Amino acid sequence: MCPSTLQLVCVSLLFGTSLSCYQCFIDTQESLRLCWGHILTKHNIRNVDACFRKLGRIFDSNERVIEASRVGRGYDKRLKELLEAEILPMVEEFDLKLNDDTVYEERLQAAADNFIAAASKLPRVKEINVMENSRSRMRCDVPFHLPNDIQVIWRFAEEVRTQQVDQFKEVTAGVDRLYSIPSTNLYHQGSYLCEIYSGRRSIVRLYFFIAVTPQVVSGHTDLQEIFDLSLLPGGRLLPAPDVLPPHHLLLSLSPLHMACLTALLLLLFLSLGVGLKMACQYTGIRGVTYNTTASASVPQSQLTDVTWLYD
Repeated sequence: MCPSTLQLVCVSLLFGTSLSCYQCFIDTQESLRLCWGHILTKHNIRNVDACFRKLGRIFDSNERVIEASRVGRGYDKRLKELLEAEILPMVEEFDLKLNDDTVYEERLQAAADNFIAAASKLPRVKEINVMENSRSRMRCDVPFHLPNDIQVIWRFAEEVRTQQVDQFKEVTAGVDRLYSIPSTNLYHQGSYLCEIYSGRRSIVRLYFFIAVTPQVVSGHTDLQEIFDLSLLPGGRLLPAPDVLPPHHLLLSLSPLHMACLTALLLLLFLSLGVGLKMACQYTGIRGVTYNTTASASVPQSQLTDVTWLYD
């Protein structure tokens, strides 16, 4: 057994060899108070080390406790509250009091069972809703310190909502706890599993589910809403705000503009009339009567030439 002056160092060494929810959520000083009066019934001696080994067996190495602790992201604080609710009352009850190892065994097992029952009711998966072609991010974060030798493995189960590990396929492995999808497509929809290992031991397992909304459906919905809003009660579309109907354009002109427009139209009509008269005078179209006064002063040979040229 470690001397009392070295108990804290021994506890740190014991807890440094493994990692699980107990040592992450329960302070070391509280564990020392809990184990202070642990008596080995067989030898009738106080043994703190044996108490810590008992804690490790009941909580750290208990697969049922580990599995119950694998909850959705954001519920880790609730795990801490559940475990403290079971352990801290025992700390106050056992502090500076001697109790047989059989009492510790019975009470700690009951605490573990209560924790498993309560933690199993917490949500297991964090759901993420994203639009198609947008970025998705998942972080494998935990509220406690992780060892330096971790390995992070991300796995994916396409289109299903599951926590069955055998349904997942590994997609990446390394030390990065952030998994990012720059452009999320429909085939990215499904369950994601982040698992953190320390050595060969799994210490963290978090589940995510990505639900992808197709962009086409979203765009169609937006266009339909715009179209519905643009309809008048009579079923006609509203005109564009900067465009007036043709009959409104004339009404919007000032009197000066109207006078200018009228003058231009008058000049156009006059020019068309003069041009038509001149064409009739000098063109040899049948049915056109020549000016007899002008013809009398012109020799017959010239008239013949002119008639030939314009006939």
